[in-house]
Amino acid sequence: MTRFGIGYDVHKLAAGRKLILGGVEIPHELGLEAHSDGDVLIHAIIDALLGAAALNDIGTHFPMTPEFKDISSVELLKRTHKLIAEKNYSIVNIDSIVVAQRPKLAPYVMKIRERLAEILNVDIDSVSVKAKTEEGLGFTGTEQGISSYAVASLEK
Repeated sequence: MTRFGIGYDVHKLAAGRKLILGGVEIPHELGLEAHSDGDVLIHAIIDALLGAAALNDIGTHFPMTPEFKDISSVELLKRTHKLIAEKNYSIVNIDSIVVAQRPKLAPYVMKIRERLAEILNVDIDSVSVKAKTEEGLGFTGTEQGISSYAVASLEK
């Protein structure tokens, strides 16, 4: 049986924070404001995986409580991977998009794919990451924030 899930996340850009996407620190003068480290890509992937396994959403498993304050999203993804494995699902593939006007993410896409594949213990060909801008439009285009979309497929 193959199942699919979708995920989405968005966070505001803010001074004094690191910009972390897909578990990789990206050099930039702004980072993402959030309860955790704000990794919108991993958050979208988590929601896609949880959705495919019918396990609710990221806030259900990792609420905005002191336990998860400033936690690495890599740790949240590892815990999510364990949750789906407990239901006997394995990852077929993940397809994702990060929407950011700046910084340009193309130089980091392969490193992000490698990091995600390592965290999830899947072949790199099972992880797709694309970077897009919004041509100066909307909150991402005006550099107020960064968003991410993901689709995951699982099989039992």
